[in-house]
Amino acid sequence: MTDAYIYDTVRTPRGKGKPDGTLHEVTAVRLSAQTLNALAKRNNLEGHAVEDVIWGNVTQIGEQGACLARSAVLYSDLDERIPGVSINRFCASGLEAVNIAANQVRGGAGNAYIAGGVESMSRVPMGSDGGAIAADPTLAMKSYFVPQGIGADLIATKYGFSRDECDAYAVESQKRAAKAQAEGRFAKSRMVLKDQNGIDILDRDEMIRAETDMQSLGALRPSFKEQGEVMPGFDAIALMKYPQFERINHVHHAGNSSGIADGSAAILIGNKEFGEAHSLKPRARFVATSRIGTDPTIMLTGPVPATERVLQAAGMSIGDIDLFEVNEAFASVVLRFLQAFDADHAKVNVNGGAIAMGHPLGATGAIILSTLLDELERTDKETGLATLCIGSGMGAATVIERV
Repeated sequence: MTDAYIYDTVRTPRGKGKPDGTLHEVTAVRLSAQTLNALAKRNNLEGHAVEDVIWGNVTQIGEQGACLARSAVLYSDLDERIPGVSINRFCASGLEAVNIAANQVRGGAGNAYIAGGVESMSRVPMGSDGGAIAADPTLAMKSYFVPQGIGADLIATKYGFSRDECDAYAVESQKRAAKAQAEGRFAKSRMVLKDQNGIDILDRDEMIRAETDMQSLGALRPSFKEQGEVMPGFDAIALMKYPQFERINHVHHAGNSSGIADGSAAILIGNKEFGEAHSLKPRARFVATSRIGTDPTIMLTGPVPATERVLQAAGMSIGDIDLFEVNEAFASVVLRFLQAFDADHAKVNVNGGAIAMGHPLGATGAIILSTLLDELERTDKETGLATLCIGSGMGAATVIERV
């Protein structure tokens, strides 16, 4: 196997994924193209410099449809001989794009790739593409399908996480994100997004709420209680799969769940020969990658078995990892990860996460890997692990080490 390296990472700021969000005016194609241009410019990529652009994108419909990756390449300044492919592994699409690219390099199928992803949730609403897992009653009944929020509350019920514990985790995410932004910890990879006239429109993650506290979160109503307990009664479906529980404890709300966001991220991945040919210094080496399927009802427990699997592939233990990025889809997801591995919270999501800064579905995996690498370098640590839960019951993980 050939070693695959990360040479650079670039991401946009994350904008609020609503019509009043700053990035609402920017289509997913433009978000992607600006990110690709920034990465290419920073690394002096000219001509047919990379084998492919592998691009995560979850809601592939309308202006995000028709192989958005290829559209983004053509809209960008990249050479038209560079192809593009869009992939969808739900919330881990950005990380899966990176993992595919890394493994292509490791297997000798090309010297370099650009991988990452995009989501414009303010323009293309989540779920607007439909899908059999939710819409086909025969599949939904067979899989005991429930919405993700019900699955998150089921995790809290099964593993004993209270509303206060979930809220406390969310408050800490906000504090960490606010501190990281104030100290410029995101500046290495985060670009400034411009409008069509070249005017700066966003240079920071706009969803952070530094003032968040337990009192403000305590005033929020549970988001999934009504759809769980009132028709169509998703709680009843979940409890058919988990009859050991009398009821589901609904603890999640807008303040301790990931925010809907717009954003894009790109990572330049290549072998040693690529770096030498372009006078680039590698920043990190891919150690191992993993993906796994899990129970589709509780749905969001994938980071635990995916981490177990990637550590086994790497020949490592949890104690060998210096820093972790565990996507904050819901507070209970990260609390379960901490519980399962008896992990030190001081090493997990040290700069906050999606609860504070938002979760642009197709981009988040690449964003958290970028954040992980920047933090390893900032703190002079060696090894990091990124992992995400995934809709319909999956998980993905990646281990990198600094070069």
